[in-house]
Amino acid sequence: MGVTEDGAFRIVIAGGGTAGWLTACVLAARHPQLDITLVESPDIPTIGVGEGTWPTMRETLASIGRGEAEFMAACDASFKQGSRFDGWVTGAEDDICLHPFTLPPPGNMAALLHAWASTAPARRFAEVMTAQAAACAQDLAPRQRGMPDYAGALNYGYHFDAGKFAKLLTRHATGRLGVKHVPAEIVGTIAADNGDVAALVLADGRQLAADLFIDCTGQAARLIAGHCGVAWIDRSHVSFNDRALAVQGPVAQGSPIASQTIGTAHRAGWIWDIDLPTRRGIGCVYASRFMSDDEAHAVLCAHVAAKVPGADVTALAPRRLAFATGHRARFWQGNVVAVGLSAGFIEPLEASAIVLIELSARALADALPASRAAMDIHARRFDDMFHTRWDRIVDFLKLHYVLSRQSEPYWQAQRDPASLSPRLAEDLVLWREQPPSARDFPLHDEMFPPASQHYILYGMGHALPPAPPAPAIAAAAARLAEVQARSRQLGAALPENRIYLAAGAAQAACGPHASWPIIRS
Repeated sequence: MGVTEDGAFRIVIAGGGTAGWLTACVLAARHPQLDITLVESPDIPTIGVGEGTWPTMRETLASIGRGEAEFMAACDASFKQGSRFDGWVTGAEDDICLHPFTLPPPGNMAALLHAWASTAPARRFAEVMTAQAAACAQDLAPRQRGMPDYAGALNYGYHFDAGKFAKLLTRHATGRLGVKHVPAEIVGTIAADNGDVAALVLADGRQLAADLFIDCTGQAARLIAGHCGVAWIDRSHVSFNDRALAVQGPVAQGSPIASQTIGTAHRAGWIWDIDLPTRRGIGCVYASRFMSDDEAHAVLCAHVAAKVPGADVTALAPRRLAFATGHRARFWQGNVVAVGLSAGFIEPLEASAIVLIELSARALADALPASRAAMDIHARRFDDMFHTRWDRIVDFLKLHYVLSRQSEPYWQAQRDPASLSPRLAEDLVLWREQPPSARDFPLHDEMFPPASQHYILYGMGHALPPAPPAPAIAAAAARLAEVQARSRQLGAALPENRIYLAAGAAQAACGPHASWPIIRS
């Protein structure tokens, strides 16, 4: 394989944004000997409407040498402790399901479920299973300001401005990690004899050669599709949503900052609502075969009018996003790896986009090929890993819909057995008899482990499995009582999000909270 004059392995990243710059930072921090160049068009602005991350982002930021306080200030960030789903099952006002980032108590889940049913049947599943539900309900921060960076009393990720995040990563990669930045338009590729990409051709005539190319060109997929010809696997027969209207809204001075992404169901999709310290990011996600753009605009305006004090609905000019749902048949072909939108996309439910970027970058950092022959082996294993991850994502997001009892055509279609994968259909049969377990999700780094399935399944009203013996239920009830005691303790000890962030905050955090698995590739 070709190397630079000093013998460094050469990587060229095509495209910037979160995908390109986060990948550059992860690789450069882990392997400072690499020769990494990122080329991006100077004419394509990065526009952020608010983004959500998983707790994995804390480990990622720590690994690239970024301080938490500086990150949060630069990116207008707030804490994310989970996702809340309003109106997904029945559409009623009290139809609320929380998927927090902290695990239920350890032990037999069937016993915990029946302890819930016998001791607190009127309370929601998450309220009984984790103290994080109370923290979210009170808009509390997951940490105190005296804690070290990336440590917390509760597990957490972030909400942030995606445009500001990409700019911060750009400065960090080029200023501290030695990544070369080439602002130029890519107009073509030069093929090697074996079909690999030998070099990128830039608009000014320059050529960028490398050993490995990372395609972060978004939906254009200039390298993985354009050069390598890798096919697209359509998943729209399972995930119907293909449009979104996104806006930014104001926040009232001193208003609470929510601790979770809120997804509110409507008749043909859902609305995301994300609180940042200085603005709201709101978007209407919908399926174009069930709702027109004008109807979606009306739904979005109604939500903003009801939920955002002081917003001028008549002045809303939403950004319209159209997207295909699916992913590449291969994520690594020859010497090209697809990361981010070039690899695939599915609706932004449960914030899977950025964590897939993190996992892709970590997988590359863990197993960089040293020869062209080894590259093909790495590619096959990378593909196997990410095909499994995509299958898991598609099934988990679909679980949110199949539990609905709403009567609109969109929701009926979502429940159609023909729209379920065979794996999810089998899981739903098994889960009538036993809760989701590690047997169903055996990977050591599952994106959505059994606890995630529990929060959605039982938070949305799925029938409980058969009861275990009474002594097991009694022991589980004692553990649930401990959760309530923990809720009271944290309620007294943790500051409100707004107070924490206004105080200059984010002096905390040291690594992932032990109660939730940080995904490692």
